[in-house]
Amino acid sequence: MQRRIWPVWAYYVVAIVVFLIDYVSKKIVSHNIEQDKERISVLGDFFIISHIRNRGAAFGMLQEQRWFFLIITVVVVVGILWYLHRSYRTGSMLLMFALSMILGGAVGNFLDRALFGEVVDFLQLNFGSYTFPIFNLADSAICIGVALVILDALLAMKQENKTNGNGEQPREQQSV
Repeated sequence: MQRRIWPVWAYYVVAIVVFLIDYVSKKIVSHNIEQDKERISVLGDFFIISHIRNRGAAFGMLQEQRWFFLIITVVVVVGILWYLHRSYRTGSMLLMFALSMILGGAVGNFLDRALFGEVVDFLQLNFGSYTFPIFNLADSAICIGVALVILDALLAMKQENKTNGNGEQPREQQSV
């Protein structure tokens, strides 16, 4: 029985949808919430919509490194595009979907950095007195995509162990 796969363009649609959701959400926040001042409580003090500008990477690291991030993002995007085309027939749908999420998120943050030199962040989570660094939907898509890549790798390892005789090492790896 042949495994059913999506056509390669479907993964680009996923990336475009992620990009568009991120883009629209950033525009809504930028136009409706005053930067660094206004906060909208969604779930008490736990989940708040705010509006900051981040000139660094995730969690505000490496501030003012715009060109570094632009170059790294181009390399990552080219790598993902290459890998999607190279392995979309042989790779799992989970892996291809995960890469599409990462691609959409990376392009979303790339556009902000390229055009404005900063990224709009607005999702704030508080755990008691600890405030998790503010992030956006592109960051969320990237993190979810990376988690799905890890899950795919774990599932592939489990499947590989099953085919090797219930977790036993193949003969060529057993010690003599």
